[in-house]
Amino acid sequence: MSVTLKNQDQTDLLLEQVQTALAQKYPLAICGGGSKSFLGHSVQAQTLHVGQHQGIVDYDPSELVVTVRSGTTITELSQALHEHGQYLPFEPAHFSGKATVGGVVASGLSGPRRPWVGSVRDYVLGCRVITGDAKHLRFGGQVMKNVAGYDVSRLMAGSMGTLGVITEVSFKLLPVPRRVAARRLSCTPEQSRLLLQKWQALSYPLSGALYTEEALHVRLEGGHSSVTQALEAIGGEVEQDGFWEQLRELSLPFFKDARPLWRVAQAVDAGQVSWPGDALNDWGGSLVWLKSDAPKQEIHALAEQQGGHATLYGNATESGHYAQLAAPLMKFHQQLKDRLDPARIFNPGRMYPGL
Repeated sequence: MSVTLKNQDQTDLLLEQVQTALAQKYPLAICGGGSKSFLGHSVQAQTLHVGQHQGIVDYDPSELVVTVRSGTTITELSQALHEHGQYLPFEPAHFSGKATVGGVVASGLSGPRRPWVGSVRDYVLGCRVITGDAKHLRFGGQVMKNVAGYDVSRLMAGSMGTLGVITEVSFKLLPVPRRVAARRLSCTPEQSRLLLQKWQALSYPLSGALYTEEALHVRLEGGHSSVTQALEAIGGEVEQDGFWEQLRELSLPFFKDARPLWRVAQAVDAGQVSWPGDALNDWGGSLVWLKSDAPKQEIHALAEQQGGHATLYGNATESGHYAQLAAPLMKFHQQLKDRLDPARIFNPGRMYPGL
């Protein structure tokens, strides 16, 4: 059955609201579907609703490129792409159908497939943005290129709406894998590390690797023959249905624990860490999901020791926040903010004070 997406261009309305905010000097809190409210600090500002700015602007399946308005939900876009056997490789969460294209890019969050195919930023070809001086500008396009010294379209990935209002995004797509299979193997953490090193050296078509509860969960995607050969060598038990979708959506039983949730990115070669709480090792070990009541300072310090950083996902009593940036990086962020949002009206303080 054909998927029909809503088609509403609210560019003029959004521009008018930004112009008014700029003229009257009040800040704006950008909101799409509200599915990422757990990220960053709360923003005391008037809400700029982008969720009704929807629809596919341009899609040529033969070119593996789609341009879509930022309020379009990831669920609707994925369904439309699936009709042509294509998908967003970085595996964004749908969050009960609320996640939008703009929110996915602004948060920069990628799913379990990220280490093997790349991140959100790697698949953004271009975007249109309303800047802090109320101009609607196009950056990039449908090919990779830099603009005015900055690859602004990629800078939007992970900026949490602090640099501008994303109105359109052009994504590079890939064909859906011909075969997908998942297995579960009982082993120790050290055994799982050695197995993954071996399988990667043999170029097995891995697209997911999570260690939890004395078991290694792996997913393989690719051609029929390559996946079949890898499965014969890997063995293990067939994974329960929906496991990888639940991991993507952070809905596994692990995530229902009431303790704060931390997302810890660490170096690929990081050693074993005794985390203060319960942990899942995703991305083949370079991403740790941590449920812990430990002090923030302790978790941030441990993450830094592993060559990475920790992000707190907010809960019912506290907004999540990011690790503090080093002074040179903060200076660079301030300079970007000065260029794209000099009046500082977009999502002030969502990531860091002063941004």
